[in-house]
Amino acid sequence: MKKHFNIVLVGGGSTWTPGLLKALCKLKARLPLKKLVMFDVNSERQAVIGDYAKVLFSEEYPELEFTYTTDEDVAFSDMDFIFCQMRTGGYAMREKDEKIPLSLGVIGQETCGAGGFAYGMRSIRDMIALVEKVRARSPEAWILNYTNPAAIVADALNKRFPQDKRILNICDQPVNLLRSYGRLLNRDPATFDPVYFGLNHFGWFTHLYDENGHDLAPELKAYIAANGFKPADAEQRDLSWLDTYAAVADMLRDFPDYLPNTYLQYYLYPEYKFAKLDPNFTRANEVINGREKRVFEECRTAVAEGTTRNVHVVHNDAHGDMIVELAEAIAFNLKKKFIVMVPNNGLVENLDDDVMVELTAEIGCNGPRPYGVGKIPTFYKGLIEQQFAYERLTVEAWFEGSYTKALQALTLNRTIIDAKKARRVLDALIEANKEYWPELR
Repeated sequence: MKKHFNIVLVGGGSTWTPGLLKALCKLKARLPLKKLVMFDVNSERQAVIGDYAKVLFSEEYPELEFTYTTDEDVAFSDMDFIFCQMRTGGYAMREKDEKIPLSLGVIGQETCGAGGFAYGMRSIRDMIALVEKVRARSPEAWILNYTNPAAIVADALNKRFPQDKRILNICDQPVNLLRSYGRLLNRDPATFDPVYFGLNHFGWFTHLYDENGHDLAPELKAYIAANGFKPADAEQRDLSWLDTYAAVADMLRDFPDYLPNTYLQYYLYPEYKFAKLDPNFTRANEVINGREKRVFEECRTAVAEGTTRNVHVVHNDAHGDMIVELAEAIAFNLKKKFIVMVPNNGLVENLDDDVMVELTAEIGCNGPRPYGVGKIPTFYKGLIEQQFAYERLTVEAWFEGSYTKALQALTLNRTIIDAKKARRVLDALIEANKEYWPELR
């Protein structure tokens, strides 16, 4: 068994990167590294984070061999793990994903609805290209993928690389929810044993067992009903995220069976959510004017001062902690539980085998061993089947260059429904994404 590992972080210029770098420092005794490379196609953006990383590692990880690069051979050769968090088109295209649908009367959101469709159609191309480049240089490396919209990306990668068992698609939102549950209940979320089912950004916790096997879900539902719901890191969150978490209480009131993923509100209450969104100032603008500025300013301050001790650049440490702990579980065969995306293959008995479900799984050196949940109730089955049909048609539209399947996908999406609206939105998004999408005929 290896004792030190090589990691490349794809999307080095992301505002989430400092938190991930900090997690590598914090957990270096558990996942010791020989080499870390940051890779990004945007050299200027990455340089700000990369220079911050040099200062950070000089203080907390001086033995680490570190570099940042735009050279694919440097980035992808002789690697054990690829941490991927790319954003094709950057924030400029995210803003269009959000504002174009809103201008046409439907929800504009990063990963849900028409915005998620547009982002997914961009991400598929670059994620497939990334896997091919990695496999040419590091055929045995584990690719741990955060790239959104993760459900569409996971289905596309499974279609293109069905035999590649070292690609694992993940999302930190279930972990964020578990941390929030721990804060509400004054318990350590690391002790939770969750039962979860669904699709990415479209799932539910059915049970939340403590270390003694007691189900905390009823207590948690009662607390949220009485007091509302906030994220564990509420002090660091923008207003839109606080509003997003607050909607959990509404969802539980209407559908009290299970604890919902926050993103479900866009699908359950599309008219209400549309009415609450500002077509002139979307979440993209909030990030650009908020977290984006804060992170890059703090990184520049750290470089100028030659120390990271006077700055705070980590926003949502769950993001960084999760992927590092996942790599640790694989590297050392820890058989630790995570919520990840896998082909269904009977895990949810009354869903098709090829649905890319998100479930609790034990992670070890051979990857995930997911836990089945049996049959799910009709309401949840219907929601999932409709959402997965949208995701699958999106993937097929990309591979086949099919306008019809793209239109079918958007018509099925619960944030749109109306086919005439779907056509108007699709035509506008095609025009905006000419540089990124395949031609749809």
